[in-house]
Amino acid sequence: MHNGAKKSVSARTRRRLKDKVAIVVGAGRGIGEAIALRFAKEGARLVLAARTASELDTVAAQIRAGKSKALVHATDVTDRLQVNHLVEASLEAFGRIDVLVNAAGSYGPIGPLWEVDPEEWVKAFSVNVFSAFLLCRAVLPHMIRIRRGKIVHFSGGGATAPLPRFTAYGVSKGALVRLTETLAEEVREYNIQINAIAPGAVDTKLQDQVLAAGAKAGDLYHRMRRMRETGEGATPRDLPAELAVFLCSEDSRGLTGKLIAAPFDGWQSWNKHSIDEVMSQPWFTLRRLDPFTLKPLLEEILAKVASSEGVCR
Repeated sequence: MHNGAKKSVSARTRRRLKDKVAIVVGAGRGIGEAIALRFAKEGARLVLAARTASELDTVAAQIRAGKSKALVHATDVTDRLQVNHLVEASLEAFGRIDVLVNAAGSYGPIGPLWEVDPEEWVKAFSVNVFSAFLLCRAVLPHMIRIRRGKIVHFSGGGATAPLPRFTAYGVSKGALVRLTETLAEEVREYNIQINAIAPGAVDTKLQDQVLAAGAKAGDLYHRMRRMRETGEGATPRDLPAELAVFLCSEDSRGLTGKLIAAPFDGWQSWNKHSIDEVMSQPWFTLRRLDPFTLKPLLEEILAKVASSEGVCR
C-alpha cells in the first residue's frame, strides 16, 4: 500500500474524540441520541442527560455494547441544582469535562402570540435558553481551569428568519445564538470554542408538536406533514451529529462564535485556511444588514471574482 492510501485509511479510522469526556444533553432521542452514538464511535466517554431515564438507558446500552463508556444522569436542565449535580457527577466519574453539547429544545406553544399561554411561552424560553446559561455557568469554570473546551448549542431556522406562530421558539433560538456569540468572546482567551448548529429539518418527535397543532402551526404544519409523508426536505439526523463531531474535535480548532447550518454551509471541506477565512469576516453570525456589515463581505466576494477571472485568462 502506497503512502497516499495509508494516509487515507488513517484519516478514515482516526477517532477524533478519543478519551474526550462529553456531556450530551437531550441524549435520549432524536438528534441528541444520534450525537451520543456518533461520539461513542469517535472514542468519547459520555455523560448522557435528559429528563427521561428510560430513554437514556436505552441509548447507554447501545453505547456500552460497543465497548464505550456511558454514564446516565436524568436531569431537568432548567433546574440549577440538578444541573450542578450533573456536572459534579460527571467530574466525579471522569475527572474532567472536555465537551458540552446541549441538544435539548422545545417549540413551546404554537399559534398567534395573543392566543398562546404565557406560562408555556416562558417555559419554552427556559428550556431553549436558560438551560444553556445554567449548563455553561456550571461547566465553564472547569474548562477554564484546564484551559480548553468545546461547547455546542442547537439553534434553528427560527433564529435567522421570522417564524410566525412560533414566537417562543424563534425568539429563544435567536437569543441562544447571541448567547453563543457573546460567550465565545468571553472565553476565547482560555482556548474554549463555542458554536451553534442549525440542524435543518430533522424529523424527530419534536415535529409531533407541529402536526398535533394543525392549523395553528400555519405553513409549517403543511411542510412538516409533507416531510413526514414523503421525506421531502428532510435532513438526516446523522448530518448534524457529524457536524457536532467536527465542532468538538481538533479539526475545528480556532472556529468559535458561529452559527453553522448542517445541510447548507459546506463545513465538510473546511480546513485551517477555511476557518481562518470564516473567522476574519462576519459570516455565519446574527448581524443587521447594513453598509458596515456588507462592505467587507462584498469586497471579499469581488476580490475572489477578480482572482478567478485572472486565473481564467
